[in-house]
Amino acid sequence: MSSSASIPTPLSYKDAGVDIDAGDALVERIKPLAKKTMREGVLAGIGGFGALFELPKRYQEPVLVSGTDGVGTKLKLAFEWNMHDTVGIDLVAMSVNDVLVQGAEPLFFLDYFACGKLDVDTAAAVVGGIARGCELSGCALIGGETAEMPGMYPAGEYDLAGFAVGAVEKSKILTGKDVQPGDMVLGLASSGVHSNGFSLVRKCIERAEAAGTMPATLDGKPFRQAIMEPTRLYVKNLLAALAQHPHSGDAASPGGIKALAHITGGGLLENIPRVLPEGTAAHLQKGSWPQTELFAWLQKTAGIDDIEMNRTFNNGIGMVVVVDAAAACATAATLRAAGEQVYAIGTIAPRGEGAAVVVR
Repeated sequence: MSSSASIPTPLSYKDAGVDIDAGDALVERIKPLAKKTMREGVLAGIGGFGALFELPKRYQEPVLVSGTDGVGTKLKLAFEWNMHDTVGIDLVAMSVNDVLVQGAEPLFFLDYFACGKLDVDTAAAVVGGIARGCELSGCALIGGETAEMPGMYPAGEYDLAGFAVGAVEKSKILTGKDVQPGDMVLGLASSGVHSNGFSLVRKCIERAEAAGTMPATLDGKPFRQAIMEPTRLYVKNLLAALAQHPHSGDAASPGGIKALAHITGGGLLENIPRVLPEGTAAHLQKGSWPQTELFAWLQKTAGIDDIEMNRTFNNGIGMVVVVDAAAACATAATLRAAGEQVYAIGTIAPRGEGAAVVVR
């Protein structure tokens, strides 16, 4: 071997941009947050190769219901405004609210956090929001993955995905199959934009900044807080309402809640039809729920009509409840007593030749 041959300088994983010590530090920060979310059924959670969960024995014929989602381009504003503590709630809510629509109780949640370079403080703030969302919805943060991938993301940015699993008794699955003309449509107020439509929200912000017309507040909150207000978690209040006002499926005495629709991407116009039987339509009454300053500002700034508002945003209604007319008042009272803002926003009618959702 030539004496002039050089020995390559050793390269570590950290030299390549991955800091294992930072990852370990994050796990230690996460453990007490996850511990607060523990519930019956958790056998092994954070730290193992796989999390273990035993279905509660109170279920007779359990059916598992799963959902997955992200936060979308709302994250771009979190990066720009350095507001990382609530997007984790959005992540949880987008999945557990979907699982809830089938009548299921969310049992556990897993998250995936991916970044170019791991900032432990930022990641801990995000996961703190995830743990808070799990706590508020009664499900356990049972596991997850933090991926540090140099070169995959711009500095200071990350992406999130979440995965929820719930359970429902087979006889109590909400399918919407028994929805019929004459049923009432109740709307539960959203906490704001939630986590859909943010590509348009960001365009509105750019337009207002360029025109010098940015409002200082919306609905009594500082502008940025109003925009970033996390998605409302409807789980506990609606599970209680489902228990108190169940739909029997008995044609002679139907009663109760027949369907739920989580109003996400596609708004009222695209999401309500997903739980309606063929041949039925939802006729919503314009003005039956208030338009907040936030949505009024978005509509004015974007210069869009009511149809586009109801197809792009939740427009103030985050969850729709279809209920037998005879049980509508009692169901609304139960939800209001639990803290929900409830509006009677329409009725179910025969579909005919019209659209599946009509707002007039």
